[in-house]
Amino acid sequence: MSDGSVVRVRGLRKTYGPREVVRGIDLDVAAGEIVALLGPNGAGKTTTVEILEGYRTRSAGEVSVLGHDPGRSEPAYKARIGIVLQTSGTERYLTAQEVVELYRGYFPTPRLTGEVLELVGLTAQAGMRVGRLSGGQRRRLDLAIALVGRPELVFLDEPTTGFDPSARRAAWDIIRGLAAGGTTVLLTTHFMDEAQALADRLAVLVDGHIVAEGPSAAVIGHTSRDTIVRLRRPEGSPMPEGFDLAPDPDDAGLLLARTTDPTGYLHRLTGWAVDSGLVLEELTVVRPSLEDTYLALTGHAHGEPTDQVEAPAAQRRRRT
Repeated sequence: MSDGSVVRVRGLRKTYGPREVVRGIDLDVAAGEIVALLGPNGAGKTTTVEILEGYRTRSAGEVSVLGHDPGRSEPAYKARIGIVLQTSGTERYLTAQEVVELYRGYFPTPRLTGEVLELVGLTAQAGMRVGRLSGGQRRRLDLAIALVGRPELVFLDEPTTGFDPSARRAAWDIIRGLAAGGTTVLLTTHFMDEAQALADRLAVLVDGHIVAEGPSAAVIGHTSRDTIVRLRRPEGSPMPEGFDLAPDPDDAGLLLARTTDPTGYLHRLTGWAVDSGLVLEELTVVRPSLEDTYLALTGHAHGEPTDQVEAPAAQRRRRT
């Protein structure tokens, strides 16, 4: 494409009867870039990806992928992409090797079968029937199918679902290696650590709109540039005045505050403690995580964002 984009989307919309599920999305993905689409169920992620893949027609907007309109379902376009769907329908009675050999026949210059199986860590399972593979191994086979045709662009829809931690890290290495070799990757995931570890850019979808986009640090800064200070109130001491501390909603004995100047704030707070002869227990300073930002952008359990001071997600998990 003339501007260097592998994916270029302008004003993308998709409606089902009176319901509009994608509402005017703009998105660009450059060659060799890994972009992660994040969002709750029903936000429009899978619909958007399926339109880009050519599986679903759009209601309005302009879409160009590798210079093709995916809505035309051209064989020349399909030969240049690889896809890992949320669920696969691979024939259970074929072996892993036979599945890869079957899909090799659909592409003009495919990778060798052994090369693909080694790439996804299935060499030892080459002769096993698909029905005997574990869930994680079948997911690796899905990835092998996506990579066998030497794609220029790979769509990965929840690619590490069912993986144990070791297998997830191995899959991450494969994805990084693809990007390092010039392959473009468009990824959807519910794992914030996965998105942060892999993606050059994130796009957060809510109710059919992109509400934040950019590198993970920029997305985190989209909702707050505050640092969270947390401490346990010294037993029997008065509430510190002038520090905007509020009780932690999960633990009344803990105090939380947000500040854009953590150095100055800590200097004043520790000075107050020294002058008062107090020891500040469990004093921690934490930047909001990508998970905290995601929850703020997409809304909490009741679907509404909150502005109250709250412990970062990592701290909340440690206390439960």
